Amino acid sequence: MPKNTLNPSEWVDLYADYLFNYTIGRVNDTEIAQDLVQETFLAALKSADNFRGNASERTWLVSILKRKIIDHYRRSNSAKGQAEVKINFPIGSDESEGDWLEERVADKRRMNIEDSIQNEELGLAIQKCIDKLPKKQADVFTMKTILGMDTEEICNELNITPSNLWVIIHRARTALASCLKSNWF
Repeated sequence: MPKNTLNPSEWVDLYADYLFNYTIGRVNDTEIAQDLVQETFLAALKSADNFRGNASERTWLVSILKRKIIDHYRRSNSAKGQAEVKINFPIGSDESEGDWLEERVADKRRMNIEDSIQNEELGLAIQKCIDKLPKKQADVFTMKTILGMDTEEICNELNITPSNLWVIIHRARTALASCLKSNWF
């Protein structure tokens, strides 16, 4: 029998500030943070029947909010073509590794029109490659690499072990590097 129950009429009073503070630290924009919290409450109301009571209301709402934040970054990266993602890739003949973002994306201070177009194309290529990943790989990669979430937080949310998380991250990075090599480099 579920231990926790939902009380939507008290969500704003009890959780709005916490959810907003959680969000603002991840999106750094007040208006977007407010919108994401509102979207979270709306999504929670729509899916209230799915609440099993195994977690607290706040934990459940944070879980929904995290997915809203991921969706926000997917939309903005797709629209702007500016995915700020770091993965390792082999460069040169010595197969040494480098952070491809710093190696391949132009310095904004010295950016010209051609560099800007190339950055946008690279961002779109990254997003297309992320979209081709299996859902779990895309979610884990986005949560860890783009959103910068803690390993423990991701593991708790997705009910996976830290070892499993790193295997998924490795597979996602390998697939992304291969996809980008075929479609971009």
